Amino acid sequence: MLDLTQPQFVKHAIFHPFEGFEDLRWKKAGKLSYTFIIIFTLFVAQIAYDRWCGFQFRPLPDAMFSVMPYIMQSVVYFLAWVIGNWSVCTLLDGEGTMKNIAIYSSYALIPYIVCQFVDVFLSHILVQDEFIFFTVLQYVGLIWTGMLLFSAIKAVHQYTFTKTVVAIVLTLIAMLIILFLAVLLLSLFQNVYVFVYSIYTEILYRVRV
Repeated sequence: MLDLTQPQFVKHAIFHPFEGFEDLRWKKAGKLSYTFIIIFTLFVAQIAYDRWCGFQFRPLPDAMFSVMPYIMQSVVYFLAWVIGNWSVCTLLDGEGTMKNIAIYSSYALIPYIVCQFVDVFLSHILVQDEFIFFTVLQYVGLIWTGMLLFSAIKAVHQYTFTKTVVAIVLTLIAMLIILFLAVLLLSLFQNVYVFVYSIYTEILYRVRV
């Protein structure tokens, strides 16, 4: 069994996914503080990729800037993944806790985040004819992260290959349900706010009159 520092365990999990997450599980080496840092870095990476890429590879960003879409793409999607996977795998006799799902899943995002930043850098030194390198790196990050997510879920719940595939598919469905319910809830709160505010303004108007 490996005896590594926390950064070494993260590196081990990224470059040796099929045994790295198993070692993380048995050594109980994951830290939630790293998860917060990684998700914040993902948030920054999403902004950097959309706003700071060279114009020859990405369209010019809108003059208006809103932070909400980037929070949605990073924090909200990640929370939906963690909650959805925990909910599904609880029914499928998974051994992972919500904390471990969050930790292992965040570690799996590191290649995607790194490739996002590298793409931003390359977009300022490559020419249009070298667009293929920009695209390939993007897909490398996605595939690498997908492989790590698969290994992470398999290790944290101690599933077989087939059961892991089923769990991930059901997790994606659960994410859609969670996001749909969240949109409905936000819409309900917005309607309640508008209703209460209209009553308040009406009462205030009548009092003044």
